[in-house]
Amino acid sequence: MKLIASLLSVSILLSACADKKPAKDTATETSQIVGTWKLVSALTITKGDTVKDYPVEGQEMIKILNATHFAFLRHDLQKGKGKNVAYTAGGGTYDFKGDTYTEHLAYLNYRDWEGRDFVFNVKFNGDTLVQKGIEKIDSLNINREIIETYVKVK
Repeated sequence: MKLIASLLSVSILLSACADKKPAKDTATETSQIVGTWKLVSALTITKGDTVKDYPVEGQEMIKILNATHFAFLRHDLQKGKGKNVAYTAGGGTYDFKGDTYTEHLAYLNYRDWEGRDFVFNVKFNGDTLVQKGIEKIDSLNINREIIETYVKVK
């Protein structure tokens, strides 16, 4: 009986000392993506054809993320006059786990895009974020891969 009690005690002691990986802190994960990000390049790949969508002369775009929501704004720098006139704004909530970032688009000036989810793989390299994923909306005949590179605004 003493032998069984001793073995049980040793087993409990060893399991308590075992090297265990700490659970990943979701708050820490999320804090990496939180901030204001400036778009520096964007590629769109449709049916094997790659188009460089950004940078566009005279335009800028930012994406803002807090702990639960995202928003993006793209506009021309000529206040709607001249070459490359543009204004796009959208946002919603998001989920971020590991390297998977999912946007739940609730607002967009192209209203047919609202109410859809878009899943992206993200990678961080210092102050740079690369977002890659598929935009697919059958009703709009959209099926393309996008690769966007952002730099964190300090």
